This record gives sequence, structure tokens and C-alpha cells, in this order.
Amino acid sequence: MSTALIAGSFDPITLGHLDIIERSSHIFTGVIVAVSHNPAKQGMFTLDERKQMISESLRLRGIENVTVETLPTGLLAQYAREAGANAIVKGIRGPQDLAYEEPMARVNQQLTGIETLFLTANPNYSHISSSMVKEVARLGGDVGAMLPPPAQQKLSSKEHQ
Repeated sequence: MSTALIAGSFDPITLGHLDIIERSSHIFTGVIVAVSHNPAKQGMFTLDERKQMISESLRLRGIENVTVETLPTGLLAQYAREAGANAIVKGIRGPQDLAYEEPMARVNQQLTGIETLFLTANPNYSHISSSMVKEVARLGGDVGAMLPPPAQQKLSSKEHQ
């Protein structure tokens, strides 16, 4: 059995995230989506809300070989090993993402032997980031074409609180 680990803050999950998860689910027999808390970022959604949005988005797409978990503190590669993942998958939107992710992939491989696979973003989604979505929504813009329905609904309910 081959299992991939996809980790991120997913605050909120975007169609770009969902595309990488779905494509990975066709390559691997199992995928673990590990939702993390990034202390460097101001989160809009709780970890439980993010996990719920991801799970509901996967259910709506009929993707069944993916589990959604909370990423514990510590080294990502070590968690991947402990979780039984054979690889870490990272979505790459452009050269900046690759420049950021490549050194981490090399360190993870050196520390644990786990490989990182880079999937290039679908061009329809390569401009989308969770931070951008939150900023556009905060300023009153329509982000419906950037988010799966569960994230749209959750974001809309946050805006009206």
C-alpha cells in the first residue's frame, strides 16, 4: 500500500488544495491530509472547522481514500514516517513555491529517507492561496470560484458574525 501525506494549514481549503489532494488520491492507495496550525499566521478557522471543510469537500467529490487528521507538533517527515506515509506531496504554484519547498524536501529526505513529490498546480488554480482568498473576502470580493462549497459556506458564515 502506498500512502501520501499532504500537510498544510488549509485556512480555508481552496480548489487548488482540493485539486492536489484529488490528484494524489489517484496516484496513491491512501492519502493523509494533515491540518496544521501555523503560529506565524492568524487563523480564521479552528483546526476542527478546517478538518470539517476538507472532509465535506472530499465527500462531495466522492473521494474516499483520504483521511483528515491534525498534524502534531514536531518534524513533518517524522510524522509522515509514523503515519505510514511513503511520500510527502506538495503542490507547487510557481517558482517561489519550489524555491521554498525544495530545501525542506532535501532535509526531510536526509533526516528520514522519505521522498517529497511535487505536483504542479492546475493553471486554473495556480493564482489562488488561502491568504489571498481571505483578503479578497474581507474586502467584499466574490471568492466563490476559488473555494469548494463547504469552504464558501463556512467563510460566508464567518463574514456575517
